[in-house]
Amino acid sequence: MTLETVEHVERALAGQGYLPDRGLATAVFLAGAIEQPLLLEGEAGVGKTEVARALAGALGARLIRLQCHEGIDLHHAVYDWDYQRQLLAIRAAEAGAEASELFGPAFLLRRPLLEAIEVDDEVVLLIDEVDRADDEFEAFLLEFLADFAVTIPELGTVAARRRPIVVLTSNRTRELHDALKRRCLYHWIDYPSREREAAIVRARLPGVPEQVVARVCAAVARLRGEELYKVPGVGETITWARALLALGPEDDLDATLGVALKVREDLNLVREKGVLRGA
Repeated sequence: MTLETVEHVERALAGQGYLPDRGLATAVFLAGAIEQPLLLEGEAGVGKTEVARALAGALGARLIRLQCHEGIDLHHAVYDWDYQRQLLAIRAAEAGAEASELFGPAFLLRRPLLEAIEVDDEVVLLIDEVDRADDEFEAFLLEFLADFAVTIPELGTVAARRRPIVVLTSNRTRELHDALKRRCLYHWIDYPSREREAAIVRARLPGVPEQVVARVCAAVARLRGEELYKVPGVGETITWARALLALGPEDDLDATLGVALKVREDLNLVREKGVLRGA
């Protein structure tokens, strides 16, 4: 399946339960049309990762995810060798079995980046929370995104058989280097308006009563107006609506506040100020 227009992208993502605004739909369309990686930034919980999942679902493509973290290196992201199997092969050869090529494809462990360029199928490659990686890995990513090729000293260079659609996400725990940003299209995902968030809840929870949608979205809007350590994201809004479906549409929101807030100080602040009073 191909996404031929921006409007087609909007409909396709909506069909996966993700409602993009026009700017995001345009960025996703261009990422495929001009084969440019797409960098999505925004606060945690605004739905950056879900863009890649929805896109893969809409295209019928395979989603390959690389979760970045502090200390990530080539062995986590690209390839490694299956040392245990190599050792077993050495022992078998010593016992008289046919010797195997220890640094051949049979002993290669393919990590997400290598896997994404080796497969023939259409792929959406999600490089998640790239801001958690260090400068050295970011520099490698810059090279990888330029060539979509990986050099394995023992085997040579592996180039992409089919260029994947690449989505990078960042929570801005640190600033990414300009060189990486220049390699990508860029889109900032903000918290949705109350009306759009209500539409998202309806899309993700078909048949949800309007009373639940209105209460939860209004309550989340109030919480986002406070100075909190961790503002609730769209995922928390959906989960809060599910909680009210389980308990009852008129159940006390304060009793379920832990669905939306995950920091003790935030809970105390909201309750002391009566932020949800009457909600």
